Amino acid sequence: MTTNTNETTPVLAIPAPAARTATTASAALTIGTTFLAWTWTSAFPGDLTVTGYPGGLQVLTLVGAALTLLFAAAGYGTRGLRWLNPAQSNNATFLLALGTFATTWFATLAIAIELGGLANLEPGGFAAMAASLLTVIAALGLPLDRHTKESLPEWNWAVAAPTLVIGYTLWRTIRLGPNTRKAKRPIELPSWAEILIIVAAFGIGLYVVTYGIDTEYAELFTGYMIITAFAVTALFKAGLTARLSALTTKYRSIAVSAAFVAAAAFPFTQNTDQFTLIAVNILIFATVALGLNIVVGLAGLLDLGYVAFLGVGAYTAALVSGTTASAFGVQFPFWASVLTGAFVSLIFGVIIGAPTLRLRGDYLAIVTLGFGEIFRIAVGNLDGVSGPRITNGPNGVPNIPDLNFFGYNFGESHTILGFELGSYANYYLLMLLAMILVVVVFSRAGSSRIGRAWVAIREDETAATAMGINGFRTKLIAFALGATLAGIAGTVQAHVQSTVVPEMYVFAGPVPPNSAFLLAAVILGGMGTISGPLIGATLLYMIPAKLQFLQDYQLLGFGLALILLMRYRPEGLIANRRAKLEYHETGQLDVPDETLAGTTSGTTKAGA
Repeated sequence: MTTNTNETTPVLAIPAPAARTATTASAALTIGTTFLAWTWTSAFPGDLTVTGYPGGLQVLTLVGAALTLLFAAAGYGTRGLRWLNPAQSNNATFLLALGTFATTWFATLAIAIELGGLANLEPGGFAAMAASLLTVIAALGLPLDRHTKESLPEWNWAVAAPTLVIGYTLWRTIRLGPNTRKAKRPIELPSWAEILIIVAAFGIGLYVVTYGIDTEYAELFTGYMIITAFAVTALFKAGLTARLSALTTKYRSIAVSAAFVAAAAFPFTQNTDQFTLIAVNILIFATVALGLNIVVGLAGLLDLGYVAFLGVGAYTAALVSGTTASAFGVQFPFWASVLTGAFVSLIFGVIIGAPTLRLRGDYLAIVTLGFGEIFRIAVGNLDGVSGPRITNGPNGVPNIPDLNFFGYNFGESHTILGFELGSYANYYLLMLLAMILVVVVFSRAGSSRIGRAWVAIREDETAATAMGINGFRTKLIAFALGATLAGIAGTVQAHVQSTVVPEMYVFAGPVPPNSAFLLAAVILGGMGTISGPLIGATLLYMIPAKLQFLQDYQLLGFGLALILLMRYRPEGLIANRRAKLEYHETGQLDVPDETLAGTTSGTTKAGA
């Protein structure tokens, strides 16, 4: 006999019609408060002193409240809005209300803290706090999909800190759970309408990501992260992402093309290179993370020195770039530079992998960690004093010239389709092409015979060997391929940064990419998928870049985030169906899905 672990009940004993009416009215009131002044001085970033025109964090509150209002109205069965909530779950409305509340209170408390007290808030700020709080309270009266009390684990109160006790008490009181009801069958649409939905979805995604990259101060970026996290979770709970996933699966080639077209459109939205540089570095980080995903996500090899292969490619490209600091005094054309960097990285991958891949688990991890450190120390000593003069030691290789590809100088501005693209926009488009290459390689390799062999070795190397798979050769191919892809990214990175130094390729540091951040990006996003590491790399690069005041604590923060992720979402932010079935009970697969990977890989068992 199975025990029902889920229920659909309100947290507060409020009649459902009254709760929905109150939620709708409070959300509308919250929208109105964004048109009021929240503070009297423009000393707080964003200028929240204007009445009648939202600015800065007020815009985020406005967006959250508007979404809450729409989802609350959809609960009435309003014609034209029912498509918003195919899962027919009120959890999405509650999460949007909670995200609006968190964003609003963060903004008002930041004003009070930075300006020296609540006296710096105008009545509009207090009204926004009250209206957003009322929205959350009213949403708690809606019938929510919740865990039953009996299904929750017990807590050891004796060792709990007060903050954890409060958080656990709130979680145990609300008990949000998965939606076990089947979503309503969607209305059949013509093909052109479904394709238009896919294009619109990627267009909205481009706007949201661009807004985050273009945020100019830490308070706005923090508010953006809060409302975006709650909004994305609400879309999953509402079942909208499942509908989009079905469409992208049906029109796979169109979805992939739309994704890359949206990415290529990013530099055309920028007026300066300030934020384009962030986007270029995100692409470099994400490309290298995808290469590591072959080694870790598919083959199950825990590599802690992977950033060294990025450094090999970067140093190789720098030494053949024609810079006066090069010890060789040669200048290769771009295509030859890329091939040289990829080939040298491949050689290093084979040299390091051949004697070490017979090891497993922690022993392999320690050896790869040692290789990463040996590379950094070695290039730091090849300065003509401690060793041969090749890399200029700790000074690195500076003054790397810009690429010139068939007369197209990447260091100069160019006008394309009436838009002026700066130097970093040129490198962004080049790096996007490199990422497309890596995505194609990953997708094809994961679906090929060798990819199936990687998965078999990852799950159980002994069983795979017994079935006739040559474990050593198969793992060496994965190691060499991952090293090659990292080397390709390194050749572009050298020209983007115009210099390479040993400190750029450490195991762990405040600035990604480094080995720890690369591994974290793969685990955070979802091992064995394509979109997972891309999202993980984007988050892990943007957060340190935007929240520089947390630089001394970011490693601690990422460590705590990974602990929580392993506890509550071991499959990562994006997971394929196999990982869902491994970590979640049947019927409770309310997690993001990998739709564009084309792989059947799941999670990594390091050293299996």
